[in-house]
Parts: sequence; structure tokens; C-alpha cells
Amino acid sequence: MPAAYAPRHIGVALVTASAILWSSAGYFTRAVPLDIAALLFWRGLFGALASLAFILALEGRNTWRSFRAMGWIGLGFCLLSSLGMACFVASLRLTSVAHVSIIYATVPFVGAGLAWLVMRERASVAVLVASFFAVAGVALTVAGGSAQGSLIGDVLALAMTILVAAFVVMRRRFPDVPLVPAACLSALVPALISAPLMSSWPTDGREVAMLVAFGVSNMGLALVCFTIGAKFIPAAQTALIGALETPLAPLWVWLAFGEAPGMAALAGGGMVLLAVIGSMVWEGRASTAKGC
Repeated sequence: MPAAYAPRHIGVALVTASAILWSSAGYFTRAVPLDIAALLFWRGLFGALASLAFILALEGRNTWRSFRAMGWIGLGFCLLSSLGMACFVASLRLTSVAHVSIIYATVPFVGAGLAWLVMRERASVAVLVASFFAVAGVALTVAGGSAQGSLIGDVLALAMTILVAAFVVMRRRFPDVPLVPAACLSALVPALISAPLMSSWPTDGREVAMLVAFGVSNMGLALVCFTIGAKFIPAAQTALIGALETPLAPLWVWLAFGEAPGMAALAGGGMVLLAVIGSMVWEGRASTAKGC
């Protein structure tokens, strides 16, 4: 029992850590006054270097072999993750952090819909009910707080949500594909694409240090924690834990820059969080009952 018990808790801890690290994106995009392409470049570059350092420490001489083992499926993971991250950073600059985080909190429910379309995997009643309230919360946030956000930014956040959900579903469909090398490439691809589009550069040591911290923590460590931790827990639980980013992302920005969420964002975020927590409690009781 302890041997099976420990990996599950390790998975929960790692995925929770990834959610906390990802929640800092809004803070970094506000703290470093560079254009979106520059942010994507430096974040991706330092994130890829951090991921590569982890792979080298883990695989040693087999590093190249681990990249080759990804195959076409791994490249598909890389593409989805790269596009999702690009939409994520762009949306943070074009709309409020509260809008982005609340829209992103619907990933578990979008993923449930995609899983049914791709694998005919039926969602539980708890997930379906939670989905209804989560979507209602997002609609309230976007409609009631339109003065605080922007339609383009909200659409990019929605696109990012769909891409991340597709990433989770692909992982469930192909669980044996090595994902840490794919995470490294998914950090590097946006950097390569953004490089020719950059129009600004860091001007002092503080900005360079912030960019290093942004890439290493928010891209490199977050992706590594997510891809390793997700192996030990169900994909649905992985996505639900990721919703912890919802209250944390606007919190860091509010504490650092005074960008307080509006009433619509607070109400919508509360609905999303209640939907996520209610779904997790319901599913936990159902699993316990089945175990008994």
C-alpha cells in the first residue's frame, strides 16, 4: 500500500507545484516591459535550457535517444503546447489576468468534451454539472467585465484553453510517449518563431534576471513538474489541480501592481472554483465508495 500511495502523492505535489509556477505568468508579463515576441523568446529560451539541463542530468548520454523516442506523437505534443503557450502569453498582455485565469480554469471540462469526441470517454454526472457552472462563470466574467478585459485577449485565452485540453487528451491517448523532451522542444519552438519578431531588448540586469526567472520557473520547471507529476495521477485530476492557478494568478498581480479583479471577475471566478471543488469532492467520494 505505501509503495502505491507515495507516487500518487508525489504526482499531486508536482502538478500542484506546476500550477503555482504557471500562476506567476501574469506577474512576469507585467514586470518586464518588453513586447510579446520578446517575452516569448526569452521565456522559451531560458525554459528550454532549464528543461534540457534536467534531461541531461536524468538521461546523460541517452539524451539524444530520449528525443528521438518522442516520434511524431511527441512532435504533436510539442506543437499543441507551443501554440498554447504563445496564446497564453499574448492573452496576458491583451486582457486582464483575471479573465485569462478564469477562462483557463475550464480546461478540465473542455478536456472532458474532447475526450468524449476523440475516445468516446463519457464524463461523469459531476463533471457535466460542474461544466455547466464553470461555463456560466466564464460567461459572467467576460460579459460583465468587458471594460476590464478585451475580446481579442479573451479569444486567445479560450484558444489556449482548448489547446491545453487537447494536450491532456493526447497524453491520455498515448501515455507511453516520453513527454519531458517534448516539453523542452515546446519551450524552444515559440522562442525560435518569436526571435525575428522582437522589437525590444532588456535594458538592465534586473530585467535580464526577471526574464531568466520567468523562463526557468514559469516554463522550464513548470513543464517538467507537470509532465512528470501527471504520470502518477489521473488526467482529470491533473486538470482539476491545474485550476488552482485561477485564484493565484490575479492574486500575485494584485499584490504587486494593484490590478484588482472586478466584481464580475470575482463572481465568475467564484463560480468556476466552486464548480472545480465540487467536482473534486464528488469524484473523491465516488472513488472511495467504489473502493469499499
